[in-house]
Amino acid sequence: MTGGFEGWPRDAFDVLLRLEGEPSVGVREECRREREELVRRPMVELLDVVAAADPAYEDFSVWGYGDVLLRAWQRQSAIVRLARNVELGIRFDLDGVEVGLAWWYAPSEQIERYRAAVADAGTGPRLVAILRRLEQEEFVISGDLLKRPLRGYPVDHPRAELLRHRSVIASRALGCDDWVHTPAAADRVLAAFAQLRPLARWLVRNVSAGV
Repeated sequence: MTGGFEGWPRDAFDVLLRLEGEPSVGVREECRREREELVRRPMVELLDVVAAADPAYEDFSVWGYGDVLLRAWQRQSAIVRLARNVELGIRFDLDGVEVGLAWWYAPSEQIERYRAAVADAGTGPRLVAILRRLEQEEFVISGDLLKRPLRGYPVDHPRAELLRHRSVIASRALGCDDWVHTPAAADRVLAAFAQLRPLARWLVRNVSAGV
């Protein structure tokens, strides 16, 4: 994978190290230009390459960083919108690159659609199989769960834990080996997105579509 993306420069980590902890406003201002050039700009270039590889990834945003939220300075995030409340994500920080897929901040209509699909004898087992495969591929499955079993469904429902979800997140750390500093980082991200595609399709078809 080529294009304008050449990977993150090694100096990008030096900038993020200066922003570690609780840097003062003065330190942040001193780092602003370097951070934009060495940390955020490569993320924009990466997303351009990813979008060129697959039209499904064309709707993306690369976060800026304000004067208040330190975490926004200490990590560079970007998302690819697949459907309402369904997003692929990329994060770059001192730990390297992390990717994920999230269905979150969903309205009540989507949550009801999700529960119906989980309870269904066809789509429910399909989701279980998808999530198991992702776990085998070293993705971590998480999300916001109700503290108690969901009303209206048997306590011993075979997918009782999934029914408690109000969001579903699958994430995986790709690391920070030498490939981070090369165009090969785009290939790693695209490969991870391909692994997440079955879950993305399930969520778009069963939860987000038409809402």
